[in-house]
Amino acid sequence: MYDFKNKLFLITGATSGMGLVAAEKIINFGGKVIITGRNESKLAALSKEHGSRIVTLKNDSASWSTGKDLAQAVSKHGRLDGLWLNAAIARLDNFNEITDEIYHQVMDVNVKGPILQLAALSEHLNNNASVLVTSSSSIYEGAATTSLYAASKGAISAAARVWARELAPRSVRVNTLVPGPIETNFRRFLSEEAKLGFERFVIDQVPLGRSGTAQEAANVALFLLSTYSSYITGSEIPVDGGLIMR
Repeated sequence: MYDFKNKLFLITGATSGMGLVAAEKIINFGGKVIITGRNESKLAALSKEHGSRIVTLKNDSASWSTGKDLAQAVSKHGRLDGLWLNAAIARLDNFNEITDEIYHQVMDVNVKGPILQLAALSEHLNNNASVLVTSSSSIYEGAATTSLYAASKGAISAAARVWARELAPRSVRVNTLVPGPIETNFRRFLSEEAKLGFERFVIDQVPLGRSGTAQEAANVALFLLSTYSSYITGSEIPVDGGLIMR
């Protein structure tokens, strides 16, 4: 399948969902992966399970030092063949309920974090490396109560297109994964009633008529992180069952 042997990848926000699935696949294909998260018990369990093939780091993407901390850790293990900026936070608020605190809670993790991370990690990327950014179909859905989250994902998608241009002279590719409704714990902050209502609203618009799985999203991420996608950069790749038809 993928030739990840002796290659090093970093995935932020990879203690669950599609990030974790991709990390474990990279290991299975002979690579080494650095993953980040905030749950120490999950990080410890993954380190115990995968041994030397995985490096687990507690890292808060909202921190001003997130990029410096990651760069310092990467420097101990070599240069990166792939970087997936996947860590994010989601919440639903009516536009007139958004406060300064809520704004920074979302924007610091979803926008400031990956911008600072790439700024610090760019010098640790091999030429021909692949950078992947996780966005969201929320940008295009126009669903009520998603204005802040959608704005944060729109901002990072715009940044990724510029990064693709800026890193192209080094043959470093930058692409954006655009998940639709994926069966992960990403919306765990919602009550069951609210989660079912929100997902029903979205899923009713999906031509394939169902949510996607973390494995299905990870499959596309692995392709974009691999050399099989060597002539793709600056692109948004939806994994959404046809929801946004892009």
